[in-house]
Amino acid sequence: MVEIRCFKDEFPEVKIYAKAEYTNPGGSLKDRPVRRMLLEAMIAGQIGNGRVVLDSSSGNAGIAYAMIGAMMNVPVQIVVPGNASRERKLRIRAHGATLVQTDPMEGYDEALREGHRIAEREHDRYFHCDQYANDNNWLSHFHTTAEEILIQTDGKLTHFVGGIGTGGTITGVGRRLKREIPGVEIVQIVPEDFPGIEGLKPLENPGDIIPKILDASVVDQKVRVSSTDAADKCAILARFGIFAGQSSGAYLHGVYETAKRIGKGTIVTLLNDIGERYMSTGLWER
Repeated sequence: MVEIRCFKDEFPEVKIYAKAEYTNPGGSLKDRPVRRMLLEAMIAGQIGNGRVVLDSSSGNAGIAYAMIGAMMNVPVQIVVPGNASRERKLRIRAHGATLVQTDPMEGYDEALREGHRIAEREHDRYFHCDQYANDNNWLSHFHTTAEEILIQTDGKLTHFVGGIGTGGTITGVGRRLKREIPGVEIVQIVPEDFPGIEGLKPLENPGDIIPKILDASVVDQKVRVSSTDAADKCAILARFGIFAGQSSGAYLHGVYETAKRIGKGTIVTLLNDIGERYMSTGLWER
């Protein structure tokens, strides 16, 4: 966990901390849930018998699956939207996983649907890990991410800022923090629809696929964020020595808006992934 000092002059009575998840071996927060999901699947005998691990991902979970699958000697196939960043695709392939790419114009939900179609067609060949519906996703954050936040802050936080992709982080962290800290507030980042923010979903449109594991009842406040807001905050972080990705910038925008609203308190957020993962996306060409 690192202290975020970039808003210290503007909000002197607000302490801001972030867990540097980009330091994980796979470069993102997704190492946590994927590790637990695959270990539990191995224990249950669902993999390790020749079946291919299958899931859809915008990229970071795909890297974690490919990396941990290689460590476990388990074959992996990942369905990604065609516009997933080049860096993500190269890293997934480097670990020996197979990529299936869907039409980027159909959005991330099409990758999710294609993953389900593949699993239904060849049930015996694949173990569909399905991070959107796998309880080990949110449990990983309940038992590790939130546990570490409680230890590293000595339980003295007033707000947690996060977003929703699969719903695992905000559900697991939100449930644990609310159990341990009366009155803690969970703030959800809501990204714009287009061009959107990689790894985050607004979940406000008809037809949006709502993650089965999401517990929306943990959310107390919402902050809207544009891709420009996220990029601006990424640039601020970089100038303070932290090189993190687009969703981290979105979270920091949520932190900024929350600090402006509360004036005094302790806010914790996450730096989800590493900035190098966005070199080909134009994020840093500003």
